[in-house]
Amino acid sequence: MNYTEDDILPLSGLQHLAFCERQCALIHIEQAWAENLYTAEGRILHERVHDSDQISRGDVRVEYATPLRSLRLGLIGKADVVEFHRIEDSDGDRWRPFPVEYKRGRPKKADVDRIQLCAQAICLEEMLDVDVPSGALFYGKTRHRQNVALDAHLRSETERNAARFHALVKAGVTPKAQYRKQCDTCSMKNLCLPKTVERRRSVDRYLMHAAREP
Repeated sequence: MNYTEDDILPLSGLQHLAFCERQCALIHIEQAWAENLYTAEGRILHERVHDSDQISRGDVRVEYATPLRSLRLGLIGKADVVEFHRIEDSDGDRWRPFPVEYKRGRPKKADVDRIQLCAQAICLEEMLDVDVPSGALFYGKTRHRQNVALDAHLRSETERNAARFHALVKAGVTPKAQYRKQCDTCSMKNLCLPKTVERRRSVDRYLMHAAREP
């Protein structure tokens, strides 16, 4: 099943969803946003990359801020960098896309960044009718580029998260706050107030329990 143009959502929302459903809802349902040092550093890094000029180096052509769209995932966005690698075969030269996503921090254990990269690859496959078997993540803190195999498991996770994202936005309901350690680095914590909501919930539970006692 493909989505329609009216269903299209920002590709960046996949990372918001994978990080926290409440954060995703605050941004994409309630249209709220707040910036902190981490998001500012990330924004500046992306702006620097997007302002670069197209370059060619032998068998590699590099394009920046490449527009992306997929009706299969119902997503639209931009790739920081797409390298086009020359491939020689019986039909002559072809150029295989290789997306590179820039991140300000360090590699993560979770698939948050890899899912976003995989969504970019699926967009490129749909737009250009080519296979995109791999890509890379570049982390600003380590200055290290990490190659990523876009295998069947990662593609399945990406499609599942895209479907969850659409379902969340369609429902239009922001999940309740639940404090976790990652909340401390979230730019939305002063809007979300996870600790305040958790304390209020604990008080409500205590009062309900006390009311039941004889």
